[in-house]
Amino acid sequence: MDFQLSSQEEKFRDEVRAFLKDNLPPEGEKRPADFLAQWNTKVREKRWVGFSWPAEVGGGGGSLMEQVILKEEMARAKAPGLGTCFMGLAWVGPSIIQYGTEEQKQKYIPDILDGAYQWCTGYSEPDSGSDLASLKCKCVREGDEYVVNGQKIWTSIAMWSKMMILLVRTDTEVDSKHDGITCLLVEMDSEGLEVRPIKNMGGGAMFAEVFFNDVRVPVENRLGDEGQGWQVTVSALANERSSIAEVYGLRRKMDELEDLAERTVRAGQKAIEMPSIRRRLQRADIRIEAMRLNGQRFLTKQLRGEPLGSETSINKLHRAALEVEMGELAMEITGSASTLMRGSDVAPDNGRWADYALGWPEVVIGGGTPNIQKNIIAERLLGLPKD
Repeated sequence: MDFQLSSQEEKFRDEVRAFLKDNLPPEGEKRPADFLAQWNTKVREKRWVGFSWPAEVGGGGGSLMEQVILKEEMARAKAPGLGTCFMGLAWVGPSIIQYGTEEQKQKYIPDILDGAYQWCTGYSEPDSGSDLASLKCKCVREGDEYVVNGQKIWTSIAMWSKMMILLVRTDTEVDSKHDGITCLLVEMDSEGLEVRPIKNMGGGAMFAEVFFNDVRVPVENRLGDEGQGWQVTVSALANERSSIAEVYGLRRKMDELEDLAERTVRAGQKAIEMPSIRRRLQRADIRIEAMRLNGQRFLTKQLRGEPLGSETSINKLHRAALEVEMGELAMEITGSASTLMRGSDVAPDNGRWADYALGWPEVVIGGGTPNIQKNIIAERLLGLPKD
């Protein structure tokens, strides 16, 4: 893994650092009410949102290494994210770029880059769980429309989204369950589509159930060919799991946990000085570093032009464990006060850490549960028999 930067890459890093110096207020300084809107406008004008996407679709046309530099410098400076349409940028946009028609690219890509609205993902179903290929949501073509009937579950931010990338079954007479699946781009205000939020343990709702009752979708909203949905989805999920940006987010969370331990006093002693707390902080820090090094391996393959495969499940598994462990660690740091929820005058950081500890299922389930990641690693990497 030789990541020595070229002169052009060094120049780009200097450009990013100069931009951050000029446009990002010092940490702790109060930001104007319209700061985030101004920030999003500026990074969009520089084409840093969708930086590695082709310039012809509105992206930055940047190299993979320059994108890594951009994200690293933003993370170090604790800058806001690049763009606001997370799912659109993470995997919907790349899927449309790879499989979409020119009309679809012109219609959807600019809005994704501008953060005009949110996308959600209609994959999981009540009876299929992480076995995505066993989905049953039925879709029948009638002339220039598809008619969809069925249900999806664990759909993140469905209640706030304008569009959904949806997997349906258009053919049941197939030799392999991975065949006969089609991908559609569906408007969330379509007649017959109902969203029911699912509350989490903390009282919030990030997931939802989505019901389809004779929902009609124009054939022009099909992404890829009929029956090609599995290939579209594999490409999308690989794009999500190969991202090393989540390592930066975990590192920032780790810094916040260390700050919490420094500020919290228990039995006359700072939590950061307690051996049990220090051990857990160090253990989490080591796992994050392992994720970073795995991400570097994935990056090396990409720089060599090699496709990413099942090995990206390793980082997904690491992150799932870390989200649970770091939430529990926050509870241990704050002690008995950890039971106080948002709204209590004496809740640590206004109950933020209690919310975090109770909200881990949204991250752990998303993109495939730990069990499915273990199966992928066992079967595809270690060559073990299928369970």
